[in-house]
Amino acid sequence: MMRIDRPFIRRKCFSSSCGLSLAALALILPCALLTATVVSARQASQQTGFLEITARVSPSGGHPEPARSLTVYLLRKSYDAIQKEADAAEPLPKMDDFIAKLELSPQLKAWMVKHQMVELSGPAFPKAISPDDVLDIPEFKQAYMDRNAGDRTISLPQPKARESDKQKHPEKYQQAVQDYLTAFKLFVAANPDTLSTMYIALEEKDPGHRWKKILADRNARVHRHALELAQVQYLAGQTDTDLEGHGRIDRITPGDYWLSTLDNEAIAGDAYIRWDMPVHVSAGRSAADLSNVNGVERASH
Repeated sequence: MMRIDRPFIRRKCFSSSCGLSLAALALILPCALLTATVVSARQASQQTGFLEITARVSPSGGHPEPARSLTVYLLRKSYDAIQKEADAAEPLPKMDDFIAKLELSPQLKAWMVKHQMVELSGPAFPKAISPDDVLDIPEFKQAYMDRNAGDRTISLPQPKARESDKQKHPEKYQQAVQDYLTAFKLFVAANPDTLSTMYIALEEKDPGHRWKKILADRNARVHRHALELAQVQYLAGQTDTDLEGHGRIDRITPGDYWLSTLDNEAIAGDAYIRWDMPVHVSAGRSAADLSNVNGVERASH
């Protein structure tokens, strides 16, 4: 009697069934992967949105014109708030520290600290000087005399104290000195216009331009930092408008944003407009119109 090896039969049957399964899988798997990819893409498209932008500017008495070739940024924070953040990150120079390092008389530095003023020129400067300041601050007294002593149209009080009386008649000498100082103060108070040209004699000592440069350099650093924050850290997207003033930003996660042109302006005639306005982006299509109404116009140009 012929003996049948059962394991052999099982191996044979299993091998045959495996061949059919692998062939089926070869057909089914690509279809399944394709279906999963399509579904995933569809879900992703449903979870993001796109924003269509139209930018127009109206000059005074004119019709709206497209804002062409304008870069519009979609930010996660308003540009105004970003500028404040950048400003807070840059230490503000302290005027008192600046004054302390100046090579000026202690009296003049004390006056600067008191008035928080380092510019020895401009319309505010002579108004901050009192008759006592002219006498007590060496730089001021020298400048005042340089500008007024040789002017024949100005009759400055003349000192009557004589050096010979300083030892022989000290009381008389002191009284004459005091009379002169009193007359001088009264003269300055009655003739405030005599203070107006002191800045000319103080020009070489004036540290105002150095202080202005310190502030200007600091403001430039703040401005660069604000632009960097806006264009890198808080940027969600951007677009350039076409000839019709249209732009589009794709693949946006739904939420609240700001549309900003940063420091750039759209110009039409006498209108100079920039934007920093809130906008909500939903899944699918959203739209925003930029115009004079929701923009910020330059105060002067």
